[in-house]
Amino acid sequence: MTTPAPAPRTVNLAITGASGAQYALRLLQCLVAAGTRVHVMVSRAAQVVIATETDLKLPGSPRAMQECLTEFSSAEPGQVLVFGREDWFAPPASGSGEKAPLVICPCSTGTLSALATGASNNLIERAGDVALKERRQLILVPREAPYSEVHLENMLRLTRMGAVVMPASPGFYHKPQSVEDLVDFVVARLLDHLNLPQDLMPRWGEARVEAKQPR
Repeated sequence: MTTPAPAPRTVNLAITGASGAQYALRLLQCLVAAGTRVHVMVSRAAQVVIATETDLKLPGSPRAMQECLTEFSSAEPGQVLVFGREDWFAPPASGSGEKAPLVICPCSTGTLSALATGASNNLIERAGDVALKERRQLILVPREAPYSEVHLENMLRLTRMGAVVMPASPGFYHKPQSVEDLVDFVVARLLDHLNLPQDLMPRWGEARVEAKQPR
C-alpha cells in the first residue's frame, strides 16, 4: 500500500500572459478555500490579459496587488502573498525555500520555452527552474491553439524533465451549462493533482461506485 501524498500547505501560483486568466483566478479562489497559503507571481503580460478578459484590474505594485487578490479570493490576512518579478529573495526563487508545488496557469508558450531551455530571467522562470532541479511538482497549463512544432517539442522536453503539462482543454462529459462549468473542469483537475479536496465536479466513476455500494 502506498501512502497518499499529504496536501500541500503552500502552493506557488504563477500567472503568465496566455489567454485563460479565468483559470488562474478560479484556482486562486479554490486554493484559498482549501486553506492553502498561496505565493502568487504575475507577469506584466498577465496583468494585461487579466484586465482584458475579466473585470479585475490588478494594480502594479506587489503590495497593492496582494491586497487586491486577498480581497478577490476572500483570503485571510497573509494567506495570499504576491512577489515581484525580480524578488530573488522570494521562497520560490531557491531550492532552500519551502518545498511547495508550482502551478503556472495559464502558461504562455514563451514561458514554456524559457523553462525548457533553463532561462531564469525573472522570478517565474527562476521558480520553474528551481522546481525542475529540485524535482518538485510542476504543473504547466498552456492555453494555445494550434501548437507549433516548437511548442510541442518544449512540452515533450519538460514532460521528460518531470513536469506535468495539462493544457486548458475542458471535457464535456459533465454536461457543462456555463463557461464557469468549463473553467471548473480544468481547475478541478489541477486540485486533484495537488491532492486538495474539490467538489467542483464529480470524479469519473464516482457515481458507478456509489451505485455498487450495499444499501
